[in-house]
Amino acid sequence: MSALHGLATAALRRFDPEDAHRLAIRGLKAGFGPRAAAGDPILATTVAGLAMPNCIGLAAGFDKDAEVPDAMLAAGFGFVECGSVTPLPQAGNPRPRLFRLTEDRAVINRMGFNNGGLDAFAANLTRRARKGVVGANIGANKDATDRMADYVAGLQRLWPLADYFTVNVSSPNTPGLRALQTREALAELLGRLAEARGPLTAAAGARPVFLKVAPDLEEGEVEAIVETVVEAAFDGIIVSNTTLSRPASLRSAQVGEMGGLSGAPLTTLSTQVLGRFHAASQGRLTLIGAGGVGSGADAYAKIRAGAHAVQLYSALVYEGPGLVTRIARELAERLRADGFKNVAEAVGA
Repeated sequence: MSALHGLATAALRRFDPEDAHRLAIRGLKAGFGPRAAAGDPILATTVAGLAMPNCIGLAAGFDKDAEVPDAMLAAGFGFVECGSVTPLPQAGNPRPRLFRLTEDRAVINRMGFNNGGLDAFAANLTRRARKGVVGANIGANKDATDRMADYVAGLQRLWPLADYFTVNVSSPNTPGLRALQTREALAELLGRLAEARGPLTAAAGARPVFLKVAPDLEEGEVEAIVETVVEAAFDGIIVSNTTLSRPASLRSAQVGEMGGLSGAPLTTLSTQVLGRFHAASQGRLTLIGAGGVGSGADAYAKIRAGAHAVQLYSALVYEGPGLVTRIARELAERLRADGFKNVAEAVGA
């Protein structure tokens, strides 16, 4: 079956990237996704209180409307993050808005939080069997008059249905959104979310809440974000979203497209920024490493830099959902080769 899935992935690359993505979602909904064997026990871990069969997660953006989380768990992911979802449905930016940089194993997107809204997202989560860890990545509508209220609405609507939440203030494709990463704005946003979180926890139990940040941060911003997240009693930070930078090494003709760059060229930058967050947090926060994970070596580098778990998405464009099985195997081999008994021992080592 792995050969068949490889052929399907190659065939999808002949389509427009966004059309190919929709076809992939339809195939997964129809039951055509890969099925991973039982995972290697060395990869089992607990992240912010959530027990996972492995530390390799699917990043937000692949399954915006929570249509196929169970299919991706079955493919071998240890956890799946759906979204970003906004309170109201929105179409996002005009097409074309998703570009393959094939020579660079990269993607540029300027999707603009296209999604079906909270009601559709919640309905999809309600229908699933609730086996495995599935998180919700929440955002704000482009034309919202109070964007902070949109994040609170997402938390309130989905609290009983998701296993964890990610507050996405780092997408470069919604004008002004990254301004919420500044200390004053972030403190207000996290304060409002913390206020909403109390009654929700009392009614339906605790859920970890993460902040997702950009890799394009100036000197001092990492430390300010860490202290703000700690003060708000949030659980951790996902490092990182896409970058607006364009490394000189890029070769693709699509390099001039506007939007966030992800994939292999983001690996080094995101891992370096992750290391800065690890140093600043001094063990006070759970960190998840994202950005350019396409191999066991990439995942291992992020764990050694301080990540308790990793996430990937863009590499699937080139290798399909079966990639997670190879990454898990390679990561397990590296952990054993260096004498680690589990993932937790290697974090920040």
